[in-house]
Amino acid sequence: MTQGKIERYHRSMKNLILLDNYYAPTELTERIREWVDYYDHQRYHEAIDNVTPADKYYGRDGIMLKKREKVRNETMKMRRELNWMARLEPLPNGGS
Repeated sequence: MTQGKIERYHRSMKNLILLDNYYAPTELTERIREWVDYYDHQRYHEAIDNVTPADKYYGRDGIMLKKREKVRNETMKMRRELNWMARLEPLPNGGS
């Protein structure tokens, strides 16, 4: 990890954490734990093909990317079919 990525990680955490008031160290610790879990397991990262760091680390990124490609291809096929059907239907006002 480069220095810039580490600084960005800390800035993201700081910006979120500073939005709330914490009245006990345990509250802050829990909030940081929640943020790290979100960052590592839920947030997609553009720099690693829009997968989570956990997916990349555990080697699940290939599976995720294949699933996305399949959904994308099915969606594009469905859109083409719907657009084709829409072209074949006459306009309601009698025009073509």
